Amino acid sequence: MNNIELKQVNTGGCCAPAAKTKVDVTTSSNKELPIAIIGAGPVGLAAAAHLANKGERFILLESGDSVGSNILNWGHVRLFSPWQYNIDKIAKKTLEKHHWNAPDLDQLPFGSELVNEYLKPLANLPEIHPFLSLNTRVVSISKKGLDKMKTANRENSSFVIYIEQNGMSKRIEARAVIDATGTWSQPNPINADSIWTKEERELNQHIYYGIPDIKGKHKERYKGKKVAVVGGGHSAINTILELSQLNDEVEITWIMRKKNVEDAYGGEDKDALEARGELGSRIHQLVDASHVKVYTPFLIHQLTKTNDGIGITGESEGSEVTISPVDEIIANTGSRPDFSFIREIRLSIDSATESVEELAPLIDPNLHSCGTVRPHGEEVLRQPEKDFYIVGMKSYGRAPTFLMATGYEQVRSIVAHLSGDFKSAKKVELDLPETGVCSINLTSQISTQSCCGMEASKC
Repeated sequence: MNNIELKQVNTGGCCAPAAKTKVDVTTSSNKELPIAIIGAGPVGLAAAAHLANKGERFILLESGDSVGSNILNWGHVRLFSPWQYNIDKIAKKTLEKHHWNAPDLDQLPFGSELVNEYLKPLANLPEIHPFLSLNTRVVSISKKGLDKMKTANRENSSFVIYIEQNGMSKRIEARAVIDATGTWSQPNPINADSIWTKEERELNQHIYYGIPDIKGKHKERYKGKKVAVVGGGHSAINTILELSQLNDEVEITWIMRKKNVEDAYGGEDKDALEARGELGSRIHQLVDASHVKVYTPFLIHQLTKTNDGIGITGESEGSEVTISPVDEIIANTGSRPDFSFIREIRLSIDSATESVEELAPLIDPNLHSCGTVRPHGEEVLRQPEKDFYIVGMKSYGRAPTFLMATGYEQVRSIVAHLSGDFKSAKKVELDLPETGVCSINLTSQISTQSCCGMEASKC
């Protein structure tokens, strides 16, 4: 008998946890097996809420020690989108049955608030908590008794999921799999050719991939240092504005691939979104005041450890350039999906974006912003491997235009399909404004680091 023991963890929230439960996943019929959700972030938990609402059996596997564990890495960051676009409708209804105190839907939450005020209470509901397993890493997924090349009876075979839990390897079965693991744990390198070099890996103790808490726990790391920020998007701009608040105690170098620094400023006072325009204006003023040394266009080719810090060598307009050594590097270069644990699954992935193939034409970042990506559901997301789905940020691959509300619509449609409600699965039930969802919030003094309502926080 193959069992997975779901450990009870106090996730916080409005409801007391249920008793310890064992889910028996050995059964004579695939229809009696649970649906496995991989990843307990916003989209994975929404999938659980929808499955619970449909009365479907499920298990929810999370590698971290908390739901929303990736979001907690950027808990100090404020999202672009207000609460109303960050809460799944069915999850909200389920929470309200247990007297949940909803936040102000017009406010922009910080990442930590999203976890503590929404995800943890949702995970702690009796409809979900008994089937949640934290500290459970999925190492591989396959079809029972089949390798990737075997076709005979493949559609009728269950999925086999190999996990590592409490220092032990376990093997469990599922009738369907929803991969909601995101991309946060797979940052892109700073190398211009997008290649991980030996030197970059060896210097990683001096490179921060993501959005550091410069005003909080990471302040001393950068105070009095020479810091290079790599990237030309909103994350990089916010990082630089935060570093600038350390005044003369930090020397800032800005490295990006854009042809001109002005390309990063956006529309400024002509921007349809006033706050986003103000963000561009503030970084413009900072650069004009020579508080930031800019290298653009600059393609990083080599990092070198020197007596004075980290040497950065690259190419700018056809010439080799070496930047004065820095003490620290902050990489705001995006992220990419991890396919290593699903190599035995038959997938259809776009060769350029690494997104779900049918989704790729809808999410070209050169054509689409957060509010303009057309809603889509099960039919677009289905893989050659029947009943296997990639959802959330991971479904977008390397494209940076994912909006959390779009992920909720994805799982609504998929769950409807898996539960036999094919008519509902084909509907599109997502209504987003063209611009307001992607606004950013500025405090009276400084720019608050902000992101679209995204699983992986890619700005």
